[in-house]
Amino acid sequence: MPEGAATATDKVSVPPPLPVQHRNAAADLRKMRRIITEDYSWSLALIPLLSDLCLQHIVRNFEHNPILEKLLPKHKSKVLDLISTSLPLQVTVNLITYEDYWRRCCSERWPVCDISQYGSSWKRLFFERHLENLIERFIPDVTDTGPICEIAEFSKDYIKKLEIRQLLPPVKLEKKKDDEVDEISDSESDTGGELPSMDHFDLNLVASSLSGLEELHLVYGVKGCGMNFEWNLFRFTKRDCSLLANTFKTFRNLKVFKLNKSKVDDDRARVLIKSLLDHPSLVHLDLSHNQISDRGARAVGKLLNQSQLQILTLCNNNVRSHGAQAIAYALSRNNTLSTLNLRLNHIGDEGGQALLNALLQNTSLVNLHLGSNELSEPTVTVLSQVLSQNTSLRSISLTCNRIGLDGGKQLLEGMSLNKTMLEFDLRLTDVGQESEFFINQVLRDNQEHARFQAQQTQVST
Repeated sequence: MPEGAATATDKVSVPPPLPVQHRNAAADLRKMRRIITEDYSWSLALIPLLSDLCLQHIVRNFEHNPILEKLLPKHKSKVLDLISTSLPLQVTVNLITYEDYWRRCCSERWPVCDISQYGSSWKRLFFERHLENLIERFIPDVTDTGPICEIAEFSKDYIKKLEIRQLLPPVKLEKKKDDEVDEISDSESDTGGELPSMDHFDLNLVASSLSGLEELHLVYGVKGCGMNFEWNLFRFTKRDCSLLANTFKTFRNLKVFKLNKSKVDDDRARVLIKSLLDHPSLVHLDLSHNQISDRGARAVGKLLNQSQLQILTLCNNNVRSHGAQAIAYALSRNNTLSTLNLRLNHIGDEGGQALLNALLQNTSLVNLHLGSNELSEPTVTVLSQVLSQNTSLRSISLTCNRIGLDGGKQLLEGMSLNKTMLEFDLRLTDVGQESEFFINQVLRDNQEHARFQAQQTQVST
């Protein structure tokens, strides 16, 4: 028998049994080990913090119990990142100044958002565009004005500009018979009597709330009407004009007013301008793409004499020589206007000469656009003199006029004595390549001199 082998008579030592409490503890340990090994993702870190549970509760109940200001900064940021962008604006407008929240609100509604046009503020962008959308979708006698007035009131501190791209007319409720033919000729649409049912949204409803408005852009028409086109969709009625003129009594901080593509004629233009004669803040007036002729232009001339306008745009109207002469008379006595745009009118040489003669006395105008105005060599003769004497002009456009070769030579003669002109647009004027080349050479020399002076000024300051 090998050494050390146990015999039948030898006693085998058996460990004593564990006490009951130790046996239970061992069983618990085995049970715990089984739980851990069966669920490898189990961890104490999965248990949410009490602070997180509280923040989740605040987010879920934010509409009815908006708790924000009492939170720590790190907790406030979490709440603002999690709350819904569909919360009622009455709750969020004055409570939330966090720009990232308003960025989320804007991005979810509009694919393109350029905050540089809104003072680099997402909140301002949201409320301005939101109110614009409400007004653009307003249908007179159908849509309730309550929500628009409410939005204007509680967001008034964040609205500085309104750009209304369309104003809808009332819906025609009467049904036409099958055999009835409703055809309105262009002449009837332009000269016919007023249709009382075609009045649009009245801005006086929100004017008192938006007394701090600085820019207002309007189009009394329907965009994208397609096959539903009717001339009556583009009517700026007498009542519309009267109501709009009345808003200027409230919009005393208005700096920019644009009314485009609205078939504004002389009578309506005179009503609007009369209400602007004593306006304390207006510096930019744009009545482009309308039907203003000489009578309306004379009213504009009166406005130039009594206001602080800096930019005047009347492009694509029916202004002729007499209207241009009225504007020229005011321009010769004006010392605030810096930009005048009269392109796409019919002022002719008589009106063009009057305007340019005024620049022999005016010292404030910097930019002048007379493109497509039926101008020819007689006008250029006066302009050549202006170029040799005027030192305030920096940019002139004479595009699409019949200047001709001789006119080009006269312009070159005037430009050879000019040291301040920086831009001169002579496209489609037939001035000749040689004259255009030398004029551009003078412009390059002037631009280089202007850059040098700007650098010297910057160094000295």
